[in-house]
Amino acid sequence: MELRFRPMFGGLMAYFGEKPCAWLSVDGLVLELAPADQPELLAQAGPHRMVAKPGAAPSRSYVRVPRSIHTEVAQLVSWLARAAAATKTARRRAARVRRRRVNACAVAG
Repeated sequence: MELRFRPMFGGLMAYFGEKPCAWLSVDGLVLELAPADQPELLAQAGPHRMVAKPGAAPSRSYVRVPRSIHTEVAQLVSWLARAAAATKTARRRAARVRRRRVNACAVAG
């Protein structure tokens, strides 16, 4: 799959296979993670759920990576791989939902 970047929200959004997986801005790096991966990162000092704008609810899938990990290459690569894997999982889940909708329409019709 292809990794590409687009300017978004005053930063750069990274897309892996046409699905957003990370966002980089002057505030830091934010990764979209699977629910199973989030507690491990959130347990470290510094990370928190992304809040898109003041007063908005915290994101359920995007977590800000602590700056301490930015310089630890092995850890950073591991978290980036988890974000890419979450993107693949999300694509499969979305495809299953679409198939169910199509099948439900076929049965109803």
